[in-house]
Amino acid sequence: MQDKDNMLYGDFDLDEDTLKDKYLTFYTDKQLFGISIADVVQIVGMQEITAVPEFPHYARGVINLRGTIIPIIDVRLRLKKEEIAYDERTCIIVTNIDGSFIGFIVDSVNEVINIYKDDISSPPQMGNDYVNTYITGIAKLTNDIVLLIDLKRILNEKELGLITNIE
Repeated sequence: MQDKDNMLYGDFDLDEDTLKDKYLTFYTDKQLFGISIADVVQIVGMQEITAVPEFPHYARGVINLRGTIIPIIDVRLRLKKEEIAYDERTCIIVTNIDGSFIGFIVDSVNEVINIYKDDISSPPQMGNDYVNTYITGIAKLTNDIVLLIDLKRILNEKELGLITNIE
Protein backbone atom coordinates (compact mmCIF):
# COMPACT_ATOMS: atom_id res chain seq x y z
CA MET A 1 0.00 0.00 0.00
CA GLN A 2 1.29 3.46 -0.87
CA ASP A 3 1.35 6.36 1.56
CA LYS A 4 -1.35 9.03 1.29
CA ASP A 5 0.90 11.61 -0.40
CA ASN A 6 1.73 9.24 -3.24
CA MET A 7 -1.64 7.52 -3.42
CA LEU A 8 -2.22 6.17 -6.90
CA TYR A 9 -5.85 6.61 -7.85
CA GLY A 10 -5.52 4.92 -11.19
CA ASP A 11 -3.04 3.50 -13.64
CA PHE A 12 -4.00 4.49 -17.15
CA ASP A 13 -1.47 2.49 -19.16
CA LEU A 14 -4.00 0.91 -21.52
CA ASP A 15 -3.98 0.24 -25.25
CA GLU A 16 -5.33 2.78 -27.71
CA ASP A 17 -8.64 0.99 -28.43
CA THR A 18 -9.40 0.80 -24.71
CA LEU A 19 -8.79 4.56 -24.38
CA LYS A 20 -10.99 5.61 -27.33
CA ASP A 21 -13.88 7.83 -26.19
CA LYS A 22 -12.78 7.68 -22.52
CA TYR A 23 -12.40 10.90 -20.56
CA LEU A 24 -11.34 11.69 -17.03
CA THR A 25 -13.72 14.28 -15.63
CA PHE A 26 -12.84 16.70 -12.88
CA TYR A 27 -14.15 19.82 -11.21
CA THR A 28 -12.54 23.22 -11.11
CA ASP A 29 -14.57 26.15 -9.74
CA LYS A 30 -17.76 24.02 -9.81
CA GLN A 31 -17.39 23.46 -13.57
CA LEU A 32 -17.05 19.95 -14.96
CA PHE A 33 -14.13 19.44 -17.34
CA GLY A 34 -12.96 16.40 -19.24
CA ILE A 35 -9.61 15.35 -20.63
CA SER A 36 -8.76 12.36 -22.78
CA ILE A 37 -7.72 9.47 -20.57
CA ALA A 38 -4.88 8.88 -23.05
CA ASP A 39 -3.18 12.03 -21.69
CA VAL A 40 -3.33 10.87 -18.05
CA VAL A 41 -0.35 9.11 -16.49
CA GLN A 42 -1.71 8.96 -12.94
CA ILE A 43 -3.63 10.85 -10.29
CA VAL A 44 -2.03 11.64 -6.94
CA GLY A 45 -3.21 13.39 -3.82
CA MET A 46 -1.85 16.81 -2.94
CA GLN A 47 1.69 16.89 -1.67
CA GLU A 48 4.32 19.42 -0.79
CA ILE A 49 5.07 21.71 -3.71
CA THR A 50 8.46 23.41 -3.93
CA ALA A 51 8.14 26.95 -5.30
CA VAL A 52 10.37 27.88 -8.25
CA PRO A 53 11.45 31.53 -8.62
CA GLU A 54 10.13 33.34 -11.69
CA PHE A 55 7.55 30.68 -12.54
CA PRO A 56 4.24 32.20 -13.74
CA HIS A 57 1.68 32.67 -10.91
CA TYR A 58 -0.38 29.66 -12.05
CA ALA A 59 2.70 27.38 -12.00
CA ARG A 60 2.82 26.52 -8.31
CA GLY A 61 6.29 24.92 -8.45
CA VAL A 62 7.48 21.33 -8.64
CA ILE A 63 6.96 18.03 -6.85
CA ASN A 64 9.26 15.04 -6.54
CA LEU A 65 7.17 12.02 -7.51
CA ARG A 66 9.17 8.84 -7.02
CA GLY A 67 12.36 10.55 -8.15
CA THR A 68 10.85 12.47 -11.07
CA ILE A 69 10.61 16.26 -10.82
CA ILE A 70 7.23 17.36 -12.13
CA PRO A 71 6.17 21.00 -12.67
CA ILE A 72 2.72 21.73 -11.23
CA ILE A 73 0.05 23.96 -12.82
CA ASP A 74 -2.99 25.07 -10.83
CA VAL A 75 -5.83 24.75 -13.37
CA ARG A 76 -7.99 27.13 -11.33
CA LEU A 77 -5.37 29.89 -11.58
CA ARG A 78 -4.60 29.12 -15.24
CA LEU A 79 -8.28 29.60 -16.03
CA LYS A 80 -8.21 32.94 -14.16
CA LYS A 81 -10.46 31.71 -11.35
CA GLU A 82 -10.23 32.71 -7.69
CA GLU A 83 -7.53 30.96 -5.67
CA ILE A 84 -8.82 28.68 -2.91
CA ALA A 85 -7.17 26.58 -0.22
CA TYR A 86 -6.40 22.99 -1.15
CA ASP A 87 -8.33 20.31 0.73
CA GLU A 88 -8.59 16.53 0.95
CA ARG A 89 -10.40 16.37 -2.43
CA THR A 90 -7.78 18.41 -4.28
CA CYS A 91 -5.76 16.21 -6.65
CA ILE A 92 -2.89 16.42 -9.09
CA ILE A 93 -3.49 14.88 -12.50
CA VAL A 94 -0.07 13.89 -13.87
CA THR A 95 0.13 14.01 -17.66
CA ASN A 96 2.74 13.46 -20.32
CA ILE A 97 2.86 16.35 -22.78
CA ASP A 98 5.31 15.86 -25.62
CA GLY A 99 7.61 13.76 -23.43
CA SER A 100 7.43 16.05 -20.38
CA PHE A 101 5.53 15.13 -17.23
CA ILE A 102 3.32 17.99 -15.98
CA GLY A 103 0.92 17.92 -13.05
CA PHE A 104 -2.37 19.81 -13.06
CA ILE A 105 -4.05 20.68 -9.74
CA VAL A 106 -7.84 20.31 -9.86
CA ASP A 107 -10.48 20.84 -7.17
CA SER A 108 -11.58 17.19 -7.37
CA VAL A 109 -11.54 14.26 -9.75
CA ASN A 110 -14.98 13.01 -10.75
CA GLU A 111 -14.87 9.80 -12.82
CA VAL A 112 -13.74 8.15 -16.04
CA ILE A 113 -16.61 8.13 -18.51
CA ASN A 114 -17.30 7.35 -22.15
CA ILE A 115 -18.08 10.41 -24.23
CA TYR A 116 -18.88 9.56 -27.83
CA LYS A 117 -18.26 11.81 -30.81
CA ASP A 118 -22.02 12.26 -31.38
CA ASP A 119 -22.37 13.77 -27.89
CA ILE A 120 -19.74 16.45 -28.51
CA SER A 121 -20.49 19.90 -29.93
CA SER A 122 -17.93 22.42 -31.12
CA PRO A 123 -17.15 25.19 -28.63
CA PRO A 124 -18.79 28.54 -29.38
CA GLN A 125 -16.64 30.85 -31.47
CA MET A 126 -15.69 34.04 -29.65
CA GLY A 127 -13.37 35.69 -32.16
CA ASN A 128 -9.69 35.11 -31.43
CA ASP A 129 -10.32 34.26 -27.79
CA TYR A 130 -7.48 32.20 -26.25
CA VAL A 131 -10.02 29.87 -24.59
CA ASN A 132 -10.89 28.44 -28.01
CA THR A 133 -7.37 27.09 -28.34
CA TYR A 134 -7.71 24.62 -25.47
CA ILE A 135 -11.46 23.96 -25.21
CA THR A 136 -11.94 21.32 -27.88
CA GLY A 137 -15.62 20.58 -27.41
CA ILE A 138 -18.66 20.58 -25.19
CA ALA A 139 -20.16 17.21 -24.28
CA LYS A 140 -23.83 16.88 -23.48
CA LEU A 141 -24.47 14.12 -20.98
CA THR A 142 -27.76 13.16 -19.36
CA ASN A 143 -27.49 15.60 -16.43
CA ASP A 144 -24.23 17.43 -17.10
CA ILE A 145 -22.31 19.52 -19.55
CA VAL A 146 -18.62 18.71 -19.74
CA LEU A 147 -16.10 21.18 -21.17
CA LEU A 148 -13.50 19.09 -22.98
CA ILE A 149 -10.01 20.54 -22.83
CA ASP A 150 -6.73 19.64 -24.47
CA LEU A 151 -4.06 19.93 -21.79
CA LYS A 152 -1.40 20.04 -24.52
CA ARG A 153 -2.81 23.43 -25.53
CA ILE A 154 -3.59 24.94 -22.11
CA LEU A 155 -0.02 26.27 -22.10
CA ASN A 156 1.50 27.98 -25.09
CA GLU A 157 4.89 26.89 -26.42
CA LYS A 158 6.82 29.58 -24.51
CA GLU A 159 5.07 28.73 -21.21
CA LEU A 160 5.61 25.02 -21.74
CA GLY A 161 9.31 25.60 -22.38
CA LEU A 162 9.64 27.77 -19.27
CA ILE A 163 8.15 25.27 -16.85
CA THR A 164 9.66 22.12 -18.36
CA ASN A 165 13.24 23.45 -18.55
CA ILE A 166 14.06 22.34 -15.02
CA GLU A 167 17.43 20.71 -14.50
